[in-house]
Amino acid sequence: MPKQDFAHVTTWVFDLDNTLYPPQMRLFDQIETRMTDYVMQTLGVDAPHANHLRKHYWHQYGTTLAGLMREHDVDPLPYLEAVHDISFDPIEPDARLAATIRALPGRRIVYTNGSAPYAERVIAARGLSGLFDAVYGVENAGFLPKPERGAFDAIFALDGLNAERAAMFEDEPRNLRVPHDLGMKTVHVAPAPISPPTAGAHIHHHTDDLQAFLGKIV
Repeated sequence: MPKQDFAHVTTWVFDLDNTLYPPQMRLFDQIETRMTDYVMQTLGVDAPHANHLRKHYWHQYGTTLAGLMREHDVDPLPYLEAVHDISFDPIEPDARLAATIRALPGRRIVYTNGSAPYAERVIAARGLSGLFDAVYGVENAGFLPKPERGAFDAIFALDGLNAERAAMFEDEPRNLRVPHDLGMKTVHVAPAPISPPTAGAHIHHHTDDLQAFLGKIV
Protein backbone atom coordinates (compact mmCIF):
# COMPACT_ATOMS: atom_id res chain seq x y z
CA MET A 1 0.00 0.00 0.00
CA PRO A 2 1.66 3.22 -1.12
CA LYS A 3 1.91 5.65 1.78
CA GLN A 4 1.58 8.50 -0.67
CA ASP A 5 -2.06 7.51 -1.32
CA PHE A 6 -2.87 9.16 2.01
CA ALA A 7 -0.29 11.95 2.04
CA HIS A 8 -2.98 14.53 1.22
CA VAL A 9 -5.43 13.39 3.92
CA THR A 10 -6.22 15.87 6.70
CA THR A 11 -9.42 14.25 8.05
CA TRP A 12 -9.76 10.58 9.01
CA VAL A 13 -13.34 9.28 9.23
CA PHE A 14 -13.97 6.00 11.04
CA ASP A 15 -17.11 3.93 11.18
CA LEU A 16 -17.67 2.34 14.60
CA ASP A 17 -19.12 -1.17 14.75
CA ASN A 18 -16.89 -3.90 13.30
CA THR A 19 -14.42 -1.20 12.28
CA LEU A 20 -12.90 0.25 15.46
CA TYR A 21 -13.27 -3.19 17.03
CA PRO A 22 -13.01 -6.56 15.24
CA PRO A 23 -16.23 -8.44 14.41
CA GLN A 24 -15.12 -11.47 16.44
CA MET A 25 -15.91 -9.44 19.58
CA ARG A 26 -19.53 -9.87 18.43
CA LEU A 27 -20.85 -6.73 20.08
CA PHE A 28 -23.29 -6.10 17.26
CA ASP A 29 -24.89 -9.51 17.82
CA GLN A 30 -26.39 -8.10 21.01
CA ILE A 31 -27.73 -5.09 19.14
CA GLU A 32 -29.33 -7.25 16.46
CA THR A 33 -31.09 -9.28 19.15
CA ARG A 34 -32.40 -6.13 20.78
CA MET A 35 -33.50 -4.77 17.38
CA THR A 36 -35.54 -7.91 16.76
CA ASP A 37 -37.08 -7.67 20.24
CA TYR A 38 -37.98 -4.02 19.64
CA VAL A 39 -39.65 -4.83 16.32
CA MET A 40 -41.61 -7.64 17.99
CA GLN A 41 -42.86 -5.41 20.79
CA THR A 42 -43.55 -2.35 18.65
CA LEU A 43 -45.28 -4.06 15.73
CA GLY A 44 -46.80 -6.98 17.63
CA VAL A 45 -45.26 -9.66 15.43
CA ASP A 46 -43.55 -12.94 16.27
CA ALA A 47 -39.79 -13.40 16.41
CA PRO A 48 -39.27 -14.88 12.91
CA HIS A 49 -41.27 -12.08 11.27
CA ALA A 50 -39.55 -9.44 13.38
CA ASN A 51 -36.14 -10.80 12.38
CA HIS A 52 -37.20 -10.79 8.73
CA LEU A 53 -38.32 -7.17 8.98
CA ARG A 54 -35.09 -6.19 10.73
CA LYS A 55 -33.04 -7.55 7.84
CA HIS A 56 -35.44 -6.29 5.16
CA TYR A 57 -35.43 -2.72 6.47
CA TRP A 58 -31.62 -2.79 6.73
CA HIS A 59 -31.33 -3.83 3.09
CA GLN A 60 -34.06 -1.51 1.86
CA TYR A 61 -33.41 1.65 3.87
CA GLY A 62 -29.87 1.43 5.22
CA THR A 63 -30.88 0.71 8.81
CA THR A 64 -33.70 -1.09 10.60
CA LEU A 65 -34.55 2.22 12.28
CA ALA A 66 -35.00 3.99 8.95
CA GLY A 67 -37.51 1.36 7.87
CA LEU A 68 -39.41 1.56 11.14
CA MET A 69 -39.56 5.34 10.87
CA ARG A 70 -40.70 5.40 7.26
CA GLU A 71 -43.18 2.54 7.36
CA HIS A 72 -44.42 2.69 10.95
CA ASP A 73 -43.64 6.23 12.18
CA VAL A 74 -41.54 4.85 15.05
CA ASP A 75 -39.97 7.40 17.40
CA PRO A 76 -36.20 7.04 16.88
CA LEU A 77 -34.95 8.14 20.30
CA PRO A 78 -36.51 5.35 22.44
CA TYR A 79 -35.44 2.86 19.79
CA LEU A 80 -31.82 4.00 19.86
CA GLU A 81 -31.74 3.91 23.64
CA ALA A 82 -33.25 0.41 23.78
CA VAL A 83 -31.14 -1.30 21.11
CA HIS A 84 -27.88 0.11 22.48
CA ASP A 85 -28.56 -0.96 26.07
CA ILE A 86 -26.05 -3.80 25.90
CA SER A 87 -23.06 -5.23 27.72
CA PHE A 88 -19.68 -3.87 26.69
CA ASP A 89 -17.81 -6.72 28.38
CA PRO A 90 -16.81 -8.30 25.03
CA ILE A 91 -14.86 -5.17 24.06
CA GLU A 92 -11.16 -5.19 24.85
CA PRO A 93 -8.91 -2.11 24.94
CA ASP A 94 -6.29 -1.90 22.20
CA ALA A 95 -3.31 0.25 23.17
CA ARG A 96 -1.54 -0.30 19.85
CA LEU A 97 -4.57 0.88 17.88
CA ALA A 98 -4.89 3.88 20.19
CA ALA A 99 -1.27 4.87 19.64
CA THR A 100 -1.57 4.50 15.88
CA ILE A 101 -4.76 6.58 15.65
CA ARG A 102 -3.15 9.22 17.86
CA ALA A 103 -0.26 9.44 15.37
CA LEU A 104 -2.52 10.24 12.41
CA PRO A 105 -2.02 13.82 11.22
CA GLY A 106 -5.06 16.10 11.13
CA ARG A 107 -8.61 15.64 12.41
CA ARG A 108 -9.97 12.26 13.45
CA ILE A 109 -13.72 11.67 13.65
CA VAL A 110 -16.14 8.79 14.16
CA TYR A 111 -19.34 8.55 12.12
CA THR A 112 -21.77 5.73 12.87
CA ASN A 113 -25.33 4.71 12.04
CA GLY A 114 -25.69 4.07 15.77
CA SER A 115 -26.16 6.85 18.29
CA ALA A 116 -23.37 9.16 19.40
CA PRO A 117 -23.74 8.26 23.13
CA TYR A 118 -23.43 4.57 22.23
CA ALA A 119 -20.36 5.34 20.12
CA GLU A 120 -18.74 7.16 23.05
CA ARG A 121 -19.24 4.08 25.24
CA VAL A 122 -17.67 1.79 22.65
CA ILE A 123 -14.76 4.20 22.21
CA ALA A 124 -14.19 4.24 25.97
CA ALA A 125 -14.35 0.44 26.24
CA ARG A 126 -11.85 0.17 23.39
CA GLY A 127 -9.41 2.51 25.15
CA LEU A 128 -9.74 5.19 22.47
CA SER A 129 -11.22 8.05 24.49
CA GLY A 130 -9.75 11.47 23.78
CA LEU A 131 -8.45 10.50 20.33
CA PHE A 132 -11.30 11.86 18.21
CA ASP A 133 -12.13 15.47 17.47
CA ALA A 134 -15.82 14.65 16.96
CA VAL A 135 -18.21 11.71 17.24
CA TYR A 136 -21.31 11.74 15.03
CA GLY A 137 -24.30 9.42 15.27
CA VAL A 138 -27.33 8.91 13.08
CA GLU A 139 -29.17 11.57 15.09
CA ASN A 140 -26.68 14.17 13.85
CA ALA A 141 -27.84 13.44 10.29
CA GLY A 142 -31.51 13.88 11.19
CA PHE A 143 -31.77 10.08 11.51
CA LEU A 144 -30.94 9.67 7.83
CA PRO A 145 -28.56 6.67 7.63
CA LYS A 146 -25.56 5.76 5.60
CA PRO A 147 -25.45 4.86 2.71
CA GLU A 148 -27.78 7.73 1.70
CA ARG A 149 -26.04 10.73 0.15
CA GLY A 150 -28.03 13.13 2.31
CA ALA A 151 -26.65 11.52 5.47
CA PHE A 152 -23.05 12.08 4.40
CA ASP A 153 -23.82 15.60 3.22
CA ALA A 154 -25.33 16.45 6.60
CA ILE A 155 -22.46 15.05 8.66
CA PHE A 156 -19.69 16.39 6.48
CA ALA A 157 -21.28 19.85 6.38
CA LEU A 158 -21.63 19.76 10.17
CA ASP A 159 -17.98 18.80 10.51
CA GLY A 160 -16.76 21.15 7.81
CA LEU A 161 -14.43 18.56 6.32
CA ASN A 162 -13.06 18.71 2.79
CA ALA A 163 -13.96 15.33 1.27
CA GLU A 164 -11.14 15.52 -1.24
CA ARG A 165 -8.69 15.63 1.65
CA ALA A 166 -10.35 12.92 3.72
CA ALA A 167 -10.31 9.13 4.06
CA MET A 168 -13.06 6.81 5.31
CA PHE A 169 -12.70 3.44 7.03
CA GLU A 170 -15.83 1.28 7.01
CA ASP A 171 -16.81 -2.38 7.25
CA GLU A 172 -19.93 -2.10 5.07
CA PRO A 173 -19.00 -1.82 1.36
CA ARG A 174 -22.14 0.04 0.30
CA ASN A 175 -21.36 2.79 2.79
CA LEU A 176 -18.18 3.62 0.88
CA ARG A 177 -19.84 4.48 -2.45
CA VAL A 178 -20.80 8.05 -1.59
CA PRO A 179 -17.46 8.84 0.11
CA HIS A 180 -15.68 7.60 -3.01
CA ASP A 181 -17.90 9.72 -5.24
CA LEU A 182 -17.15 12.74 -3.05
CA GLY A 183 -13.43 12.26 -3.62
CA MET A 184 -12.45 10.50 -0.39
CA LYS A 185 -9.96 7.67 -0.07
CA THR A 186 -11.95 4.58 0.93
CA VAL A 187 -10.78 1.63 3.01
CA HIS A 188 -12.89 -1.49 3.51
CA VAL A 189 -12.20 -2.98 6.96
CA ALA A 190 -13.35 -6.61 7.13
CA PRO A 191 -11.99 -10.15 7.61
CA ALA A 192 -12.13 -10.80 3.86
CA PRO A 193 -12.28 -8.56 0.79
CA ILE A 194 -15.52 -8.39 -1.10
CA SER A 195 -15.70 -10.10 -4.47
CA PRO A 196 -17.51 -9.36 -7.74
CA PRO A 197 -20.18 -8.30 -8.42
CA THR A 198 -20.26 -6.53 -5.04
CA ALA A 199 -16.72 -5.22 -5.33
CA GLY A 200 -16.14 -2.10 -7.30
CA ALA A 201 -13.89 0.83 -8.00
CA HIS A 202 -15.41 2.69 -5.06
CA ILE A 203 -13.12 0.77 -2.70
CA HIS A 204 -9.48 1.83 -2.89
CA HIS A 205 -8.05 -0.45 -0.21
CA HIS A 206 -9.05 -3.44 1.91
CA THR A 207 -7.63 -4.53 5.25
CA ASP A 208 -8.44 -7.15 7.85
CA ASP A 209 -6.28 -5.35 10.43
CA LEU A 210 -7.00 -1.65 10.96
CA GLN A 211 -4.04 -1.07 13.25
CA ALA A 212 -1.56 -2.65 10.87
CA PHE A 213 -3.00 -0.71 7.94
CA LEU A 214 -2.81 2.62 9.75
CA GLY A 215 0.68 1.75 10.92
CA LYS A 216 1.82 1.69 7.30
CA ILE A 217 0.50 5.23 6.87
CA VAL A 218 1.99 6.84 9.97
